[in-house]
Amino acid sequence: MSESDSSPENKLQPETLAIHSRRVYERESNSILFPIHQTATYVHESVGVLKAGYGYSRGGNPTVNALEQAISALEGTEQALCFRSGMAAITTMCMGLLKAGDHVILSEVIYGGTVRLFQQVLGNFGIGYSYVDTTDMDAVRAAIRPESKLMFVETPANPTMKLTDVAAMAEIAHANGMLLAVDNTFLTPLLQNVLNLGADLAMLSTTKYIDGHNATIGGSLASHDVAMMDRLRLVRKTIGTISSPMDAWLTLQGVKTLPTRLKMHVENAGIVAAWLEGNPRVVRVNYPGLKSFPQYALAQKQQKAAGGMLSFELDATTVQAIAFINALKLTTCAESLGSVESLITNPATASHCDLPKAERARLGISDGLIRLSVGLESPQDLIADFDRALTEVFQK
Repeated sequence: MSESDSSPENKLQPETLAIHSRRVYERESNSILFPIHQTATYVHESVGVLKAGYGYSRGGNPTVNALEQAISALEGTEQALCFRSGMAAITTMCMGLLKAGDHVILSEVIYGGTVRLFQQVLGNFGIGYSYVDTTDMDAVRAAIRPESKLMFVETPANPTMKLTDVAAMAEIAHANGMLLAVDNTFLTPLLQNVLNLGADLAMLSTTKYIDGHNATIGGSLASHDVAMMDRLRLVRKTIGTISSPMDAWLTLQGVKTLPTRLKMHVENAGIVAAWLEGNPRVVRVNYPGLKSFPQYALAQKQQKAAGGMLSFELDATTVQAIAFINALKLTTCAESLGSVESLITNPATASHCDLPKAERARLGISDGLIRLSVGLESPQDLIADFDRALTEVFQK
């Protein structure tokens, strides 16, 4: 057992951990909320001597550090780094760990912003990449090259909810001298601790469940590897991707209610998913909490709960799918997830619109696929709203 495993905070339940563990107080005023240090620079004790280690907010900020302490407690690591966005975290990760000529294995169903980063930005700097079905171990092994340095997977995947066996990927990656990074945005470390499953690096878009209120844009990285974190901190300082103090402060408030919110998200999503599965207009429901989900056994093995995200396929054209979304009164059409409000979108015309239709179809992203982030509204009210909207659209 490591020193961190035996620390008092690891005996705390998630609800207590999120509020109290590594909580930082500002001692001059004894404010119960850590203050917003909205400053660009700091007074030096003398030339080259910094007070409390802060010199310039591009390198570090007390409010951002308070959020990093909270996230590291959730991740079970000694440190975490916070960024302006989830994509800023991924970009910093790639710039810090890769160089021209390196190759990356990506799970084939992955966030559209990650696709654009590799296709339209990193590729220009000589970083190669391959999309692989990470449910197929033989395909993963076959895709590895001598220059492969990083495997980056997203599980559950956006928007099909396809799962990757993190422990199996870690074994393959490490056997081939590669690092494994996991985008754990959909579940957070409270529902799936990817570092405990063998990943080297955990990434979150804190915009989503960590904040939980659609108030901020942010991202985080966490690892047990101290040297790696030092390297990423240096790159973050150099390219200026650190979180802003205001966003960090708002996100810090969201962290405190994360465990309670997640319980409601999971409960509500399970009720809504079961209803959708029984609706004749729905061809398929992708939710790891349903026994009909093809990877239900894997979900039970590596996830503590199924989460609040699901997708479902309507027997519908693109026009009908969009009409259904527009007819909803309680679920908002927006390209985000993990907030108290239920959010819905059509990936084929939104997050994955850059993919050719044939490629979307191969990945299971049909024109009628709907992605749903189930919020904290009454699930009975959400179901009534879905029922009314389906009836309205398909009776025309």
